[in-house]
Amino acid sequence: MQLPSAQVAVLETASADEAQSVDALASATDLPPETVTGAVFELEEAGLVAISEAVDETITLTEEGAEYAADGLPETRFYEAALEAGADDDPVEMGPVIGRSGLEGPQVNIALSNYARKGYGVIDSGEVTANPDADPTADAERAALETLAERDEEVDADSLEADDGVLEQLERRGLLERRETTVRSVTLTEAGVTELMAGVSAAETVGQVTPDLLTSGDWREAEFTEYNVEADAEVVDGGNVHILRQTAERVKDTLVGMGFQEMEGPHADADFWINDCLFMPQDHPARTHWDRFALERPTHIEHLPGDLVERVERAHREGVGPDGEGYNSPWDEDFARAIALRGHTTSLSARYLSGEQIGDLEPPQRYFSVEKVYRNDTLDPTHLLEFFQIEGWVMAEDLSVRDLMGTFEEFYAQFGIHDIEFKPHYNPYTEPSFELFGTHPTTGELVEIGNSGIFREEMLEPLGVECDVMAWGLALERLLMLMYGFEDIRDIHGTLCDLELLRDTEVTY
Repeated sequence: MQLPSAQVAVLETASADEAQSVDALASATDLPPETVTGAVFELEEAGLVAISEAVDETITLTEEGAEYAADGLPETRFYEAALEAGADDDPVEMGPVIGRSGLEGPQVNIALSNYARKGYGVIDSGEVTANPDADPTADAERAALETLAERDEEVDADSLEADDGVLEQLERRGLLERRETTVRSVTLTEAGVTELMAGVSAAETVGQVTPDLLTSGDWREAEFTEYNVEADAEVVDGGNVHILRQTAERVKDTLVGMGFQEMEGPHADADFWINDCLFMPQDHPARTHWDRFALERPTHIEHLPGDLVERVERAHREGVGPDGEGYNSPWDEDFARAIALRGHTTSLSARYLSGEQIGDLEPPQRYFSVEKVYRNDTLDPTHLLEFFQIEGWVMAEDLSVRDLMGTFEEFYAQFGIHDIEFKPHYNPYTEPSFELFGTHPTTGELVEIGNSGIFREEMLEPLGVECDVMAWGLALERLLMLMYGFEDIRDIHGTLCDLELLRDTEVTY
């Protein structure tokens, strides 16, 4: 029996008594694994070998996981600091506990989000209580991390004594990576043994047409290798525009079609533009380090328009108009100059409405942006630390809430969404204000998709705007939830992004 040389080598190396992996056969025959794999499938089709498949799962620590294995999980360190502060006897302030724990940046939020989940205690209204009966040494997540760190290598999942739920939680937190590989093993069949005993030789076949073969004319007499064009080929996923970016572009096209122009501006900006111009008091909880990301370098902006600063400060201190009262709370220009990542793209609206960005604007005007914003939120199915906001505003005379609602109904109808609901709400910079909700297509639950209102006089007067302005901030990711049925925005955005889900989701336009 004549066979291609690679098939002969595999057939002579394989055993009828012991299954051998493709890698083992490749090593024994000194052939590339992909060549052996092709030969094995051809031999299986001829009935000369049998192939069995098994899935091996290995686990490795991420850099963050290795750090926690060495220093302790953030929630454990927070609990130990709470005990040291006496929180097992009486509630204590959260700030000193965080300072005592040595946690910084995102680790603080990680600790707070896992503290109660693990039964270490309760956090309520800025105070911490600690459960004296909790035992961090019995923490299954901690034990799994320490075991992986001790082995300091890829670990077979079956050899790790850890509950699968624990491993899933650690993977969700980005502390370990699980990798699955398919291992193919080969065994000679009776037919393969029979052919070997009868004698197998390598056929002189040509696997590739070369220029020499063509110019010499030898191709006329050559015997070409047969190819199975129906055999499974390796799946290669090409690059593609992310579904989030595709939807963002669709939103832009939709708003441009509705007569809007696009705004641009800095991601890191002065608190003045982000909050002060929006009539947000400087002692508002959203302006603390718990909710914003401040810059370490540079810390403050050099230039702000002096006359505008004076008008904004006066609005905060005294209010606007004969009945205005302002906030009667401290206002500090140094704080206004502090630079932070914008928590909303309404900072762009303030820049444009004031005339600072592109000069004075005469009504009517319509502007929008679809850009990233940054908030120090707790991660959950509907919240991320950075996400896309659909900002928009209309400047015109005699605008009403009916105009605003009608704009939303027209906009969302372009995406097949017709069941928008509205709920009254409070914002420091709009009055009246309301939130928007849409019905999730699979769960049937109402999902908050945005916030809106008519800008208050206390905001517009310092900016020099003498007519009505209606405005909104909508969540792009939550629009996707309503369009495609996503239940967790981390499936489409961030380190836990589900690539298969994104590849298989049909994008509608």
